[in-house]
Amino acid sequence: MDNNNQQYQPYNPQPSGGYVVEERNIALCVILSIITCGIYQIYWIYKMSEDLNVVSGRRNDTSGAMVIILWIITCGFYGWYWVYKAGEKLQAAGQIQNKPIPNNGIIYLILCIFLGIGSIISACLIQNELNNLRGVY
Repeated sequence: MDNNNQQYQPYNPQPSGGYVVEERNIALCVILSIITCGIYQIYWIYKMSEDLNVVSGRRNDTSGAMVIILWIITCGFYGWYWVYKAGEKLQAAGQIQNKPIPNNGIIYLILCIFLGIGSIISACLIQNELNNLRGVY
């Protein structure tokens, strides 16, 4: 067989009905994160990771569970990488849906590094973009 003649199928942005990216109330997510001393924020990051993989067409990227594990193992340093990559994924999702979304990964990263509560602010900004991309994928 000649493998050079294989045709690769591009990502099909049409909804397949398999995964629902839901709109989340950002204020409620912040309040629940504070009330639960950050436990809800772990769940929130997990869900955002899964949503980001789907909307960006990168379903095989690091799963939400693995993001949480790496975040814990690296004492939060993986979180810096994750927020930076979230900017890239949101930009890719915007291109798929023909919505101009800038790559704000560096802004998310700076917020996490230089502000004590920067990770929750970054999470709010990421969630806001995800809310704009919600739907069935």
